[in-house]
Amino acid sequence: MSPALREILDLVFRWIHLVAGIMWIGNSLLWNWLDRNLEPSKTGKEAVQGEIWLLHSGAFYYMEKGLAGWDQDRPLHWFKWQAYTTWLTGAALLVVVYYAGGGALLVDPAVRDLDPAHAVAIAAGTLVVAWLAYDFFLGRLISSLGRMGAVLGFALVLGVAYGLTQLLSGRAAFLHVGAMLGTLMAGNVYRVIMPSQRVLVAAAERGERPDPAPSKRAKDRSIHNNYMTFPVIVLMLSSHFPDLYASRLNWLILGVLVLAGAAVRHILNVRFTFPRWKPALAATFAASLGALVLLLARPARPAVAAADGGRVTFAQANAVIQKRCTVCHSASAADRTFGNAPAGVAFDTPEQILARVDRIRARAVETATMPPANKTFTTPEERALLGRWIAQGAPRE
Repeated sequence: MSPALREILDLVFRWIHLVAGIMWIGNSLLWNWLDRNLEPSKTGKEAVQGEIWLLHSGAFYYMEKGLAGWDQDRPLHWFKWQAYTTWLTGAALLVVVYYAGGGALLVDPAVRDLDPAHAVAIAAGTLVVAWLAYDFFLGRLISSLGRMGAVLGFALVLGVAYGLTQLLSGRAAFLHVGAMLGTLMAGNVYRVIMPSQRVLVAAAERGERPDPAPSKRAKDRSIHNNYMTFPVIVLMLSSHFPDLYASRLNWLILGVLVLAGAAVRHILNVRFTFPRWKPALAATFAASLGALVLLLARPARPAVAAADGGRVTFAQANAVIQKRCTVCHSASAADRTFGNAPAGVAFDTPEQILARVDRIRARAVETATMPPANKTFTTPEERALLGRWIAQGAPRE
């Protein structure tokens, strides 16, 4: 696949993925809010479980919830394609960004020297195995255990995170844990929520009272999805934060992000019946932030000597940059796996280099996340040289 085609596909799939994800999550949060704010019906209608008045966009809306069916002379609106589109475009992005790039973002020799094909098998296999285990067994077990089910679910996610961070690059591990949770969410829609709704519709069309059991199963899985939503969002954004995924304790950092997201979601769920939800939310933010600060206090890699050694000239630093970085970060890149000047970063002139000194320090020296998978074989000595040059004020001469 040519770099230009890969970039176009990345743009198209990412755009659709984002729009569909916003629609799916927005609908999910709205319906969850409605369920928690329904009031007992005053109409006396049979099987009405609650009602609510809403004000939006300059008008009043009235809504009832029940199992008695609907006016079949009117269209019935379903909510499913946002979930399917989000998952399908997410899977396409995994292929375009991680699987079709020769493993440049998928493997990291500093973690484990894996053949790209094996890394793809591990990454994709994790999604498949996790979904099968959850769909056929773990989903029901987690629901049946109540609060202990939440503990079990978090422990399993943390176990997968630890395993993937020992095999794949930190960036890929974070993304694939998020993709795993997203797969479980979409699978819940496809395998449980939609079938239960078809049973409900079929019963209503026959004029029968629906069996509440399928609806309860669907509601259980919808709650699972509700708690996975915030963790999935933060893990999808994690590729922008190399300090997180490059840490030697990245699996614990991932666990903090997942736990914080689920905890915030829980507090927002119970805020209607929990008067002290605001202090609880603030405490959750503070505890999560404190945990991240403590975990990030340890360097991502063994410390690089930044201030030791003699004076480093711009010519010496530039020699390393031209040899190890401009292979990709150039207007005329030799390696176009990620296109010319990925993320708009080029090091063709002294001005371009000096303008991005902080980025060079963060990515090439402190976290060693550049080049991806160290594909240009930057040595620790070269990273140390760049670190000394920056510590000395990044002189131009």
